[in-house]
Amino acid sequence: MRNLNKIGGAAAIAAALALTACGGGGGSAGPETAKGQESGSDLSKLISINEKPASDLEQGGKVTLPLGNIGPDFNGFSNNGNSADNTALHRPIDQAGTWGCWDIAFDGKVTPNKDFCESVENEVEDGKQTITIKVNEKATYNDGTPIDVKAFQNTWNILKSPDAGYDIVSSGNYEFVESVEAGSNDKEVIVKTSQPVYPLDSLFTGLIHPAVNSPEIFNEGFNGDMHPEWMAGPFKLDQYDTAAKTVTLVPNEKWWGNKPVLESVVFRQLETSAQIAAFKNGEIDAMSANTISLYKQLEGTNNAEVRRGQRLFAGGMNLNAQRITDVAVREAIFAAVDREALRKVRFNGLNWEEPSSGSMMLLPFSEYYQDNYPVKETGPDAAKKVLTDAGYTANANGIMEKDGKPAAFKISNFGDDPTTLAFTQTLQKQLQAGGMDVGIDQRASADFGKVLGSREFDMSVSGYTVGADATEAVKQYYDSKTNENQLGDAELDKKIADLASIEDDAERNKAAMEVEKEHMAKYFSMGVVMNGPQISFVRTGLANYGPSLFRSLSQVPDWSALGWEKK
Repeated sequence: MRNLNKIGGAAAIAAALALTACGGGGGSAGPETAKGQESGSDLSKLISINEKPASDLEQGGKVTLPLGNIGPDFNGFSNNGNSADNTALHRPIDQAGTWGCWDIAFDGKVTPNKDFCESVENEVEDGKQTITIKVNEKATYNDGTPIDVKAFQNTWNILKSPDAGYDIVSSGNYEFVESVEAGSNDKEVIVKTSQPVYPLDSLFTGLIHPAVNSPEIFNEGFNGDMHPEWMAGPFKLDQYDTAAKTVTLVPNEKWWGNKPVLESVVFRQLETSAQIAAFKNGEIDAMSANTISLYKQLEGTNNAEVRRGQRLFAGGMNLNAQRITDVAVREAIFAAVDREALRKVRFNGLNWEEPSSGSMMLLPFSEYYQDNYPVKETGPDAAKKVLTDAGYTANANGIMEKDGKPAAFKISNFGDDPTTLAFTQTLQKQLQAGGMDVGIDQRASADFGKVLGSREFDMSVSGYTVGADATEAVKQYYDSKTNENQLGDAELDKKIADLASIEDDAERNKAAMEVEKEHMAKYFSMGVVMNGPQISFVRTGLANYGPSLFRSLSQVPDWSALGWEKK
């Protein structure tokens, strides 16, 4: 599952790829990250965390970090809760729900997370797969419930199908699981599938507490309620102040893994402009500055340094096909967009270059990447030709219309960063030049999850986090039964189902990329304008925080090791 993001903030890999928005620069300071890396290049250039052993850090201390929105729906497995900010909030307090069985390295390599799953063994015989998981004996939810076969069964039952009434983001490979049973005891989990499924980490990357056992609890029970009793992580919830819009965390005495260095973590909900003042005043300890307007305002801040890397993001054009229903209009949008011009607006002054990316699922440095952008001829005339060929003609105002209905919609823009707004306004002008009547729907950053989760938009300047493997993304984005636009067909659905059983990583990812290429060319629902850098201003002395590639999109590779250098 991939999280949805605005263009700007960082995100974290959870059970889904998260939505993220296009808001909150950077000079040339920091590691060598002035250019997006190509396949086979040195990915260490894209990591900057001030890595220090936890034993060398000052014990105790406090870190305060900003989020664009806190809540209101705290269920990261649901559409309304599927945001990068929500995942970032949960990572220190609910590693059961956001890591689960798997540990992800900086380069995307996956191994069992021994805090939860000590071993994962796989056997395939006669086309059937058996996965045996040995769960850590100490693994326990905060309310005392053992993390055992019941949690695995509940996770499977909820995520295996959207038809059961649960508002899940994607069923992923859970639809191929036939049974989840106890082995020699409840801490041994035996998973059997109807067909082999790969990669193995597409299953149980995040576990759902057995008490979340009805659509009512899953869909509505997390509105305004974090339910810390159903979590497990190195920190625990100390206070959720809805008036101050802050969440305070303290070390969890029930955590069986590595103990945290810090004595408290505070998350604050802040609009981008408020984050600037808070960082300069020493009220928060880090913030993303992925636009030049932010960078210039933060440059020169006392007791601060810049850390730069690759942002795991793909997007810029997120279309709601349930509102922009005519595929010709969606194709015209793709044709009208000048992606290079938009990147110049977005990256102006940031010392960052990248080619046009053509995949929502993989970054250009992936060995499996291919360019799937569906339109070759671009520009105003190309957009108008698409509409003309579909039966549209220009009205008296120059707007293309068909049967008296103009090609008209709005772009939702989130937050108050001026560079992000300039990006959206440039996009608006490009679409208007292509004969479309396009307005801007300006929203606060705090509205992002609600607006995108409830599909209250026509077109959004947003996208998704990017993983190291395309298997889960192809299901989430392009399967007609699970993608939010409900676009697709039986032929593509079968190809998606078949590719999940391909064991060879290169062959499976190639098949996934071919599905994306075909889906984009038919349906035009999501388009990549950019990937971009992750540029963070960080308080001097903060260790183990910063751009972390696949290890942590929330920029904290290990919450137990986050802390301050000794003075």
